[in-house]
Amino acid sequence: MRVLVADDDEEMRAIIAAVLMVSGHVVIEAVDGAAAWAAIERDAPPLVLLDWQMPVLTGIEVCERLRAAEAAAAAVIPGGSDVPSALPVYVVIITARGATADLRRVLDAGADDFLSKPLVPETLAMRIVIAERRMVADRARRTAEDHLRRAQWVAGIAETAIAIQHEINNPLTALMGHAALVEGGLVPPGEAAEMMRVIAEQATRIADVVRRLATLREPRSVEYLRGTRMVDLSSGDE
Repeated sequence: MRVLVADDDEEMRAIIAAVLMVSGHVVIEAVDGAAAWAAIERDAPPLVLLDWQMPVLTGIEVCERLRAAEAAAAAVIPGGSDVPSALPVYVVIITARGATADLRRVLDAGADDFLSKPLVPETLAMRIVIAERRMVADRARRTAEDHLRRAQWVAGIAETAIAIQHEINNPLTALMGHAALVEGGLVPPGEAAEMMRVIAEQATRIADVVRRLATLREPRSVEYLRGTRMVDLSSGDE
């Protein structure tokens, strides 16, 4: 796994990188917040370790910028898209500030975990293992959510199709039947006007269904047949 380590202290970066490489990870190093952000945009590492105090951008600022970018990207993906929702980057803030207010600020910025200085290699290695396990669990949860969201989207399309078929087929059959009688010259004398009235009435019914579908804002599902549901397109006064 690619892991970004951002710290302006060269020795600290070397210690963290050594622990990560022993675990088989590929380490990307950044010497300040600006370099960290550039590496995130360029390499998209799934795990990021950010020192709180860095030049140009602090670790908190990088984390906040990252979470804002993730939120913006998630907002443009349609609910029924076949594209799985992207996993958020797992962020660990490394800090020498241990006050409760400071740690709350770390979490408020969107960090998943924090490490306190001075770092102990064994503790760092264990927190990396914890991060890996949380990332696996999050990936499984998001996969399940994506499948559920896709199933709900497909079910909604099916329910809408059934509703349209149910609401339109009857008036369409009546319209086409009366039109065929008129076109075939099979209408008894004096009944043509009535036939045209029925045709216009059924066309109006179909137009009303289309209008209701276009203005549907909070669709609800109703039972059509046993085991089959459809979107409710009935008019409000029915």
